[in-house]
Amino acid sequence: TIYRNVLDDVYEYPVLEKDLKEFQKILGMHRRHTVDEYSPHRKNKTFFHQFSVKENWLQHRGTVNETEEIFCRVYITEHSYVSVKAQVSTSAQEILKIVAEKIQYPEEELALVTVSFSGEKQALQPNDLAISKSLESSSRMFVYRKDLTDSLSPFSENEELQQRSVRILGINTWDLALELTNFDWSLFNAIHEQELIYFTFSRQGSAENTENLSLLLQRCNEVQLWVATEILLCSQLCKRVQLVKKFIKIAAHCKAQRNLNSFFAIVMGLNTASVSRLSQTWEKIPGKFKKLFTELESLTDPSLNHKAYRDAFKKMKSPKIPFMPLLLKDVTFIHEGNKTFLDNLVNFEKLHMIADTVRSLRHCRNNQFGNEVPSKEHHELKPYVHHLHVIDNQQALFELSHRIEPRA
Repeated sequence: TIYRNVLDDVYEYPVLEKDLKEFQKILGMHRRHTVDEYSPHRKNKTFFHQFSVKENWLQHRGTVNETEEIFCRVYITEHSYVSVKAQVSTSAQEILKIVAEKIQYPEEELALVTVSFSGEKQALQPNDLAISKSLESSSRMFVYRKDLTDSLSPFSENEELQQRSVRILGINTWDLALELTNFDWSLFNAIHEQELIYFTFSRQGSAENTENLSLLLQRCNEVQLWVATEILLCSQLCKRVQLVKKFIKIAAHCKAQRNLNSFFAIVMGLNTASVSRLSQTWEKIPGKFKKLFTELESLTDPSLNHKAYRDAFKKMKSPKIPFMPLLLKDVTFIHEGNKTFLDNLVNFEKLHMIADTVRSLRHCRNNQFGNEVPSKEHHELKPYVHHLHVIDNQQALFELSHRIEPRA
């Protein structure tokens, strides 16, 4: 701990360099800093070796090896799925129970089936481990219906649409935003600072070292798709107008709760081409909501390197959740815009800039979010937010968009 503190301070107080060298000797670390280690032939090996040495210097965060939790997609139809965050050891029966509650269908009439890309189907037994890390690359997991003969048949897109009801309209917007924030915070707080380095420096095989970061990025994408899905699956114009208003309010609440990850995702979802083209819907949005949405949209303006967002985020007190894709873009730009080695010597200026950017995570997590919980009357809110039902096919979203509001 003392060595880490001296290392942090040596940039401001060069006089500590002598003490730093003494600490290196004491810790037996001087062997790791030889000239040979920094030769061009050992660049990548050296940097990742240093990451592992410094692991204990960083704030300790949970890793996927400890929690063994991943996002698993259970497809309802060819284009829509329920996102389930669960442990790798979760059984098929537990996954099926979550999905059945989500789509409001009797659990005993459903079955989990893995479908390979070649079309081969295999039904999962109740005690089978439903999630495996290789599943995503080799096959998809579907929920099928059992009929009277115990054979399996998939849901069709039309059946899924007919069964769907707009439950979100009856949920308090602050409570919904709060549950989104609580869930995002649990994902964000688990990210180790090292994951940003692995994500940037190691393009191949980096998934093993960036699991928690990948979960938050995937969540951001799913919230964006969820907003578009909810709106486009609503065939009644009056309810669709209410939904758009509700999502604008949820975005505003996420900003107030300093959750910029879901805030960005919701605004981007409302700006999806398949949603923004709904002229009949947007015409009926009251002026005050249009004005509010314009103000929220201005924070996502990318001009001047996202100046509006950066200024607003800087003023927010911690704890707060940043828009992670932008933070990763900053680290990537520093990495790709500056050489790691100059004349066979380490470019420490570049590494200091990356360290400063990565260190911003600590500032965001200086404090913990409060223990405020959504109101008790919405006991179904947590599973609703934790297991989003989305359509992940842009073509399918456009077809829905043109079905509810045909081109004039």
